Amino acid sequence: MDVIAAYRELGSFRAAAAVTGTTHKTVKRIIESAEIGPPEHKARGHNYEQVAEIVRARLVRTDGRITAKRLLPEARAAGYEGSARNFRRLVAEEKGRFRQGNHRGRRPGVWAPGEVLVIDWGSESGLHVFCAVSAWSRFRFVRFSDNERREPTLRLLAECFEVLGGVPKVVLADRMACLKATVVANLVVPVPDYVRFATHYGFRPDFCEAADPESKGLVEHLVGYAKSDLVVPDELTATDIVGANGHARSWCEEVNGVVHSETLAVPAERLERERELFAGLPSLRASLVPVVTRKVDKLSCVRFGSARYSVPLRHIGRNVQVRVEEGRVEILDLGEIIAIHELVAPGEVSLHDEHYGGPRPAPQRAPRPRTESERAFLSLGEVATSWLKGAAATASTRLPAELDELGRLEAAFGREPLVAALERAVHFGRFRAGDVKAILEAGAGVQRPSRKGEALVVPIGEVQVRPLADYAPEAFT
Repeated sequence: MDVIAAYRELGSFRAAAAVTGTTHKTVKRIIESAEIGPPEHKARGHNYEQVAEIVRARLVRTDGRITAKRLLPEARAAGYEGSARNFRRLVAEEKGRFRQGNHRGRRPGVWAPGEVLVIDWGSESGLHVFCAVSAWSRFRFVRFSDNERREPTLRLLAECFEVLGGVPKVVLADRMACLKATVVANLVVPVPDYVRFATHYGFRPDFCEAADPESKGLVEHLVGYAKSDLVVPDELTATDIVGANGHARSWCEEVNGVVHSETLAVPAERLERERELFAGLPSLRASLVPVVTRKVDKLSCVRFGSARYSVPLRHIGRNVQVRVEEGRVEILDLGEIIAIHELVAPGEVSLHDEHYGGPRPAPQRAPRPRTESERAFLSLGEVATSWLKGAAATASTRLPAELDELGRLEAAFGREPLVAALERAVHFGRFRAGDVKAILEAGAGVQRPSRKGEALVVPIGEVQVRPLADYAPEAFT
């Protein structure tokens, strides 16, 4: 039973104590406390209250970005004697109040079909990643390059339009240096090349605010996704841009063919509906790769980057166009590609056998007779040429006299025996006129040993063959 209620009914400390099962002193203490009320607790102050106004003023001046580490010396000079931890607590509380009163009030993006394409660059381990997202369908486009200059940016953007099958109304980019000429009153002035490119394809270039990645979070998320899900797992590097772009095409087909977590739809299917609202691609595609003119020399090659690249023989003497795209050298004549080579280092040569009518033939340096003895000896045929080349390789300084001696041997032994003797001399590597003379004097019955590894051919005499009928029992009766 309540002590206070019992005392009010009975009017006595002892009576209330007897009813509630306690002592009268306890009842008295409870009643007196109830009449006086709870004690007043005086709020304790904080040791940083004297510098709180200074913190608020600095947060307003710095848009809430200054840190407690930089504010602490100023607070010490103003008389703050507390700990750094306590001061960080003050700055955190004041920053929370500042953000509540100064929130930018963002709202989620509402995209219309065929309206906006968002683009951006990223990099990972020296490999530069170009990303583009169609805002409504969430269709993603990823390609790689070895730099982030203007030429690859426009080239990959044109390739993105080809993949989309049309051109959206607006292309939103951050203030990338390759597309920005200058900034006037916070307005971005694009470079003339980008304006001409946008006019050719029929879209409006747009740029987001500076240092505001939230305004294009679609593509910012795609850059991180491509790095973590494509570049890192496949271990892509800048040494093989063509191979990396092959991986990128397969990856885009994969991610665009599954349900998107935000739209709960397949991006490739939404793109089919969105494509109807895109502007059409221009009939003439813009040339985005730098093209240089070279003259085909008498070796049916062009020089580019201090290297040689072959073209078909019929183009000798003509001026052709050379361009480099994705690590390949493309050579064109009147707009038609006549040769494609892999990019090689300076000083190297890239040749295609079909440009010269077939593989390179082995070098043939046929002897050219000048004297009568040389003409007479070489008239013996191929064996004479082989013997002469072998004799020259042995550094025989008496070779002219040797040819005269062989001429006399032909007169003495005849042409056919001399040819046979030369064949045997070439076979066994004997390149002196005396060796040929010894072979001729030995005659035709000399042995012809086979070298190691050669097939040993031994002639076998013919044996008379009798039919089996000659061995029948009736034949012996």
